[in-house]
Amino acid sequence: MAMPQQDTDTIRAFQGLEDSNSSVRLRAALAVGTTPDPRFIDKLIERCAIEPEFHVRDMLTWALTRHAVSTTLSKLLQEVRSERAQARSQALHTLSKIGDRQAWPVITRELLSDADDEVARSAWRAAVVLVPAGEEPELAAVLSTQLGRGEREMQRSLSRALIALGEVIEPTLRAAMTDLDPRVREHAIATERLLRDPDAGFGFAIEEAKRVVALGTTGQEG
Repeated sequence: MAMPQQDTDTIRAFQGLEDSNSSVRLRAALAVGTTPDPRFIDKLIERCAIEPEFHVRDMLTWALTRHAVSTTLSKLLQEVRSERAQARSQALHTLSKIGDRQAWPVITRELLSDADDEVARSAWRAAVVLVPAGEEPELAAVLSTQLGRGEREMQRSLSRALIALGEVIEPTLRAAMTDLDPRVREHAIATERLLRDPDAGFGFAIEEAKRVVALGTTGQEG
């Protein structure tokens, strides 16, 4: 007896998600997202944890967002606790795209300061999407502990996350402008500049902040 077309398509999609060719994996993820089926959720999450190509990972995330939150949320929350950094990062990225604030309790201080840069960046982005109203100042305080971390792209990501919280970050930034670490002071000043002038660009803001720190001022004058 011939296998039903639906089952054949399902098998083909499962196989496609594991194909050695990234283009085939991309098309398979697109197909799964186009026709959501709860049977694929575990496989999509599994692939997110190990998929080497950025564009395929993004399509896997999109496919997950096409499924009902009631079928994906608990599995993604579990994945955030994985020992595999990419699994944590991609689960957080997916949660930020879903935007369901039931996920907020999983955004811990430990995740926001995760040793893996991509996990931390994903946690920052997820946090500003999921933070409940009224808890922004507390989140800003935790995020400020990461000021000065990493190279320029890492710092740019943190500045964007902080700025997304709005003016509630100003007291936290002012405090960081007096930190003993010059990198923290520079980053805080640059972020404050961008908060006031979003069109300035991070590169310009950080160079200006370095000049301010070198001159021995806090950048709060005027």
